[in-house]
Amino acid sequence: MGMKDQFQEKSEQWQNQARQKADQAREQAQGRGRRRDEDMDPSQPSQREREREREQEDRFDQDYDA
Repeated sequence: MGMKDQFQEKSEQWQNQARQKADQAREQAQGRGRRRDEDMDPSQPSQREREREREQEDRFDQDYDA
């Protein structure tokens, strides 16, 4: 294996490692974002819960109006 081949192979390995680390960091950041929403304040409903409640109220209003 020549020097050029070795360099190219090592370069590809570094690129793959960098991609993997970037993917892991992205996944961890997304996981932290979700947990922050859920763990903020247990007495306060999360954004998702508020949206669900609004949807249920809207459906109830529509059913009641009909």
